[in-house]
Amino acid sequence: MPELPEVEVTRLSFASRIAGARILSAQLGKPLRWPLGVPVMQLVGREVQAVRRRGKYLLLDLDEGLLLIHLGMSGSLRFSSQPPALSVHDHFELVTSQGTLRLNDPRRFGAVVFAPAEDSAVAQKLLGKLGVEPLSDAFEARTFHAELKRHHVVIKQVLLAGHVVVGVGNIYACEVLFLAGIRPTLRADRLSFPRAVKLHAAIRHVLARAVDRGGSTLRDFSNASGEAGHFQLEAMVYGRADQPCQICGTLVKSIRQGQRSTFFCRVCQR
Repeated sequence: MPELPEVEVTRLSFASRIAGARILSAQLGKPLRWPLGVPVMQLVGREVQAVRRRGKYLLLDLDEGLLLIHLGMSGSLRFSSQPPALSVHDHFELVTSQGTLRLNDPRRFGAVVFAPAEDSAVAQKLLGKLGVEPLSDAFEARTFHAELKRHHVVIKQVLLAGHVVVGVGNIYACEVLFLAGIRPTLRADRLSFPRAVKLHAAIRHVLARAVDRGGSTLRDFSNASGEAGHFQLEAMVYGRADQPCQICGTLVKSIRQGQRSTFFCRVCQR
């Protein structure tokens, strides 16, 4: 599933190219996770002013309203001046004066939703409960620790939930907990302030590094220009069950938490 770094990498790969473009035509394929919310032809004639990200959502700011795009489990965007013919899994397309933006989503868990404004009910239903952005100045260590103290469940589940800090998906939760030396089964409210500071720093470092490396391509992720990511080549524990820890040599352990695989080192993480 594309996580925050993959979504940010996708944004960076086409945001400047589509900014200022006028929508010439638009079409929908098979139904996605949520309906668009307006007749698709209502998008024609509008201008794409900018592309932002909130958590795992891409926000296309239009001169009237905005589009919220979620890539779901297996979705990807392509932006091209000379796109190929539509494929069976292309379920949304915007033809603009500067190129064509397409959402390809084999499993159709993604979505494209129109909202009249970011503070409207339809947008806030999707964005309103998201936590702080981890790569922003608003992500502050002391506030982060105070929020963790309010949660009496294991730390990895708190990270995945996205209510305290947004966008730390399964791959990166495993990696940040390893870097911070924290066992994924430790309850969030039991983290001391110094350990929360280490976790805070690990989240910022790992996510920034993942963006720099183009995200993680485990199956079929690529950005809007078709380029794969390479962060998975640097993973310390994720996907390395029964392989030696690169720090201490202990075999990496894999367990199930909330129906997701968790990878950690029993020696390096306490």
